[in-house]
Amino acid sequence: MPKVTVDGVELEVPQGATVLQACELAGKEIPRFCYHERLSIAGNCRMCLVEVAPGPPKPQASCALPAADGQTIRTDTPMVKKAREGVMEFLLINHPLDCPICDQGGECDLQDQAMAYGRGSSRYDENKRAVEDKYMGPVVKTSMTRCIQCTRCVRFSEEVAGVPEMGMLYRGEDAQITSYLEKTLTSELSGNLVDLCPVGALLSAPYSFEARPWELKKVPGIDVMDALGTNIRLDVRGRQVMRVLPRINDAVNEEWAHDKTRHHVDALVRSRLDRPWVRRGGKLQEASWSEALALFAEQLNAAGSSVAAIAGDLLDAETMYAAKALLAGQGSNLLEGRQTGLDYDVTSLGAVRFNTPLAEVENADFVLLVGSHVRWEAPLVNTRLRKAVKRGAKVFAIGPEVDLTYKVEWLGDDLKALAKLPKEAAEALGKADRPLMIVGPGALAKGALGAALKAGKAFVRDGWNGFNVLHTSAARMAGLMLGYAQPGGLKDVQAAGPKLVLLLGADEVADDAFAGAFKVYVGHHGDRGARQADLVLPGAAYSEKHGTYVNIEGRVQRGERATFAPGDAREDWTIFRAVSDLIGKPLPFDRFDQLRSAMVADTPGLGADEGTILDYGWNPPQLDAKAEGAVGYAIADFYLTNAICRASPMMHRCSDELIHGRSPFAEAAE
Repeated sequence: MPKVTVDGVELEVPQGATVLQACELAGKEIPRFCYHERLSIAGNCRMCLVEVAPGPPKPQASCALPAADGQTIRTDTPMVKKAREGVMEFLLINHPLDCPICDQGGECDLQDQAMAYGRGSSRYDENKRAVEDKYMGPVVKTSMTRCIQCTRCVRFSEEVAGVPEMGMLYRGEDAQITSYLEKTLTSELSGNLVDLCPVGALLSAPYSFEARPWELKKVPGIDVMDALGTNIRLDVRGRQVMRVLPRINDAVNEEWAHDKTRHHVDALVRSRLDRPWVRRGGKLQEASWSEALALFAEQLNAAGSSVAAIAGDLLDAETMYAAKALLAGQGSNLLEGRQTGLDYDVTSLGAVRFNTPLAEVENADFVLLVGSHVRWEAPLVNTRLRKAVKRGAKVFAIGPEVDLTYKVEWLGDDLKALAKLPKEAAEALGKADRPLMIVGPGALAKGALGAALKAGKAFVRDGWNGFNVLHTSAARMAGLMLGYAQPGGLKDVQAAGPKLVLLLGADEVADDAFAGAFKVYVGHHGDRGARQADLVLPGAAYSEKHGTYVNIEGRVQRGERATFAPGDAREDWTIFRAVSDLIGKPLPFDRFDQLRSAMVADTPGLGADEGTILDYGWNPPQLDAKAEGAVGYAIADFYLTNAICRASPMMHRCSDELIHGRSPFAEAAE
């Protein structure tokens, strides 16, 4: 390991580290605009200048200079200070200096570094250049006159998102960043460009002119738009979530978030259930809480043990546990969370989870996708697969051909290929040290878990388990731990003929699934589940309650309450607690901490420390290994997968423009 001296401090740095990284290891702050830890090195902003000996007697760009043994690095000399002031002066020559009206104000790298490293005055009195703003779609708003051509956006689009739609035109003073033919950015990760832009040239279109950063309360949360468990920050003003940003967690989402995570927040104040509704004469009519709870209690008593609960995709573990406790008091264990009808075997949770740690996916050298459109089902798993491909991994897939942003050898859409892989795939698997299989919900819907497990034996090695099931429901793993799974899935619940069905935010259940039952919907949006219910009780969205979530790899994570539910809506568990009193079987918790303690006592794994990956063991069941027939994908429209998204104008706009290709610019009738 090279030994270098930074401002008089000697230290060892990893082989291959740059001078900038060496300075940061020594605790020195190095200004930068083009450099980013997760992108390739461009070396074109020149803000990270330092003095290095031995070397030429001039400042050098530390981001592109390898650290070498014996180097003496100075970050605070007059030469360095003057050089940085000069670079900053050039950067500001054409910048509009419109901080008071810029949405980036208060969290702008250029603003901060101009204060810390720039001159106190300007010597430039010529006309500034102006660049026409570009249209880049519904997510990204542009103010290209501010652009300093750092090319972070270009490198992210190509290297991380895998959709190389951005680039630079012209040279020198005429240089400008644009999307390809000034078209809409089609990547589902384009919102990250806003975080990457250091100068306010790329801004969040939905958040534009809505709030200033110092007005916002910042609350840590867990994303429920997919099953990855992306760590997020909810920025709140008053009683409204204004935006969602990713938190850095290298083990889960790195520092990225997809556009559905970022931009569904407009739906948290739209189409909300904020009071109870009772169906009378075939129509839902407003009711008071006392009326609604009395009817709920009456129907529970009448149903006796003939009660079932169907859990939706966005639920926290505490809500599911409270509902389970309510049903247990009635003598029922008819619990199911796979509301679309999946019925795969769950006797071994290790056989239905993502066994490879997410951070290790990028180290795979062979990948087999089975019925998984991973780019839509888990975009941030797809970014890690891109890294694996860059390192030489070969990817094979069974399913309809789609663009996954990297080279894939398609093996057709017939599941028969699982039983005997084609020669090329079999040879590549035999040579692989860290093979990876990802079984998607499309394969599970075809009953292919047994065949996948049989084929998956070749993916399990000493110290490496490459067999992975990819779920799309944020509530799935916690629900399976709590028993929300019947052997035959939803069909078993239907066959039992329950007199009362509790729909816990379950919006994907078919309208005729429980035709003769009294349906109670507890949820936050008036979506499909509410429209078929006989009693609608307004609950809290994920951002309005504390909650425990378990992601696809079995990682326990917890989100905090950012706002309160609107109107007369209540946290879901309080509804079950109240009705339990009315039926004379009170649940043994009155506060949320008591509820969580009871849940942990019942299911200890849910009480694990934050970030713990639970050990489910690896003991796959012996299942029917026959699988054949064409496999499809579970998601037809990436932007409209749940009740919150379907209530979001921004998600509908993204769907229209990015999925269906409809122009955002209305044309006048001729």
